[in-house]
Amino acid sequence: MSNMAAPKDSPVWVNENRCKGCDICVSLCPAGVLGMKMDANKVLGKIVKVRHPESCIGCLDCELHCPDFAIYVADRKEFKFAKVSQEAQERAEKVKANSFMLLD
Repeated sequence: MSNMAAPKDSPVWVNENRCKGCDICVSLCPAGVLGMKMDANKVLGKIVKVRHPESCIGCLDCELHCPDFAIYVADRKEFKFAKVSQEAQERAEKVKANSFMLLD
């Protein structure tokens, strides 16, 4: 868990200066909260974006597996997380099938 304060509108957030776009966080997210966006200024040409913060279940998989310490999840004392829904699971599968890129 992060010692950084969460933004008021999202339980998960990204330090874009640290993100190199490795896809690990997106590949592990069971709720389809994250997706990659093309960014020519980044090391691997893309960056993670938080698209569906309301679906975050607080599992911490993204934060715990980020090799660059670029993604953070709010503390359970600070934020009420969602329960994983069928819609969120389906969205996660679609993102993974779309090479981890954001869905339109």
